[in-house]
Amino acid sequence: MVFEDFASAQSFFLWATFFVALVMGAVVNKTNFCTMGAVSDAVNMGDTSRMRAWFLAIAVAMLGVVVLETAGIVDVTASFPPYRSSELIWVENLLGGILFGIGMTLASGCGNKTLIRIGAGNIKSIMVLLIIGVIAYFMVNPFPGSDQTLMSVLFFDWIRPLSVSLKSPQDLGALIDPEHVQRTRMAVGGFIAAVILFIVFISKEFRSSFDNILGGLVVGLSVLAGWYISGALINIDTGESTLNLAGYWNEWDMLVDTEEGKPAELRSLSTQSFTFINPMGQTYGYAMNGFASTYLTFGLMALFGVIAGSFLWSVITRSFRIEWFASFKDFFNHVIGAVLMGFGGVLAVGCTIGQGITGVSTLALGSMIALAGIIFGSAMTMKIQLYKMMYEDASFMAAFITGLVDLRLLPKGMRKLEGI
Repeated sequence: MVFEDFASAQSFFLWATFFVALVMGAVVNKTNFCTMGAVSDAVNMGDTSRMRAWFLAIAVAMLGVVVLETAGIVDVTASFPPYRSSELIWVENLLGGILFGIGMTLASGCGNKTLIRIGAGNIKSIMVLLIIGVIAYFMVNPFPGSDQTLMSVLFFDWIRPLSVSLKSPQDLGALIDPEHVQRTRMAVGGFIAAVILFIVFISKEFRSSFDNILGGLVVGLSVLAGWYISGALINIDTGESTLNLAGYWNEWDMLVDTEEGKPAELRSLSTQSFTFINPMGQTYGYAMNGFASTYLTFGLMALFGVIAGSFLWSVITRSFRIEWFASFKDFFNHVIGAVLMGFGGVLAVGCTIGQGITGVSTLALGSMIALAGIIFGSAMTMKIQLYKMMYEDASFMAAFITGLVDLRLLPKGMRKLEGI
């Protein structure tokens, strides 16, 4: 679509994002699509239906990116966040993913689920959002009157030297065959997506589950829509040429006589799709800057849209319920979980949606590492909680080692507690 001015183009960009997120929020609420729930079902009950829905979303998004890139419609290499960066921050991806997985288990849901729960009336999740927002903001933005961030104070000096500088982007296509990158991306992405789809639909139980299929399809298509909206859909006619939003921002001084209406950051106009930890940080910046329209971003509109969609479905189905903390322990768990998600989400460069679906759809190695970390962190936390509940006198290490045995990461002979 070609617009005559930047304001109209940006407005369409933001509202299109909001609409897609609205639909996703409503469908996620309706189908109970939940990544933490998926891990819980698989670990505690052996039910993989919701896990299959999650991986269906991954396959749909991955296939979509393959098609869009092969057709030359969208290029996700220069995305925000930079999933395909040649700097592989694998320790940050792994550690952040583990912290995030632990946090989402303690706080009863990942970033996306937090927004869904807010829309459904859960006040606990509002507190989680606020805590994550403050931490995520100061992880990447300096403290007032300082040039230091939480990242630079706590992590950067020891964790960034562990990163690996690659000679190519970190996606599997570029790593496998740097000479024929796009062709390899198509082959690898198509193959992985096909394998995932086969594994997902081999289950007769899953094939008969309308909600799980719907949830996976809609979330995957929403991520794909985000890539398309931000990377290809919107252009502006300058009279001499046609520019996308980011290109117009770069030429702003030559095209416009005033700074009025210019977005605060270029990266907010980059090719991107759904992720929720960074946008939670953006909500803090948006509020601190007086809710100025120049601080409205794709991420913020996605966040607002998911909450609105969940609220709309809750009202339609009369399932809207105010929920508060059941006990001090419940409050404490949510606070700790929110803190861990704030730190972990930024370190991992995304959440269960941002890295687990959006990032993985780009075939980025770091995204796959983060996804593995998230699943491990969540599964391990659930195992420890289960064994500590069943064996009140058991030590943390006994529960931890037994959990690793259950997850087949240690031999059976190392089991400390009887299986449940």
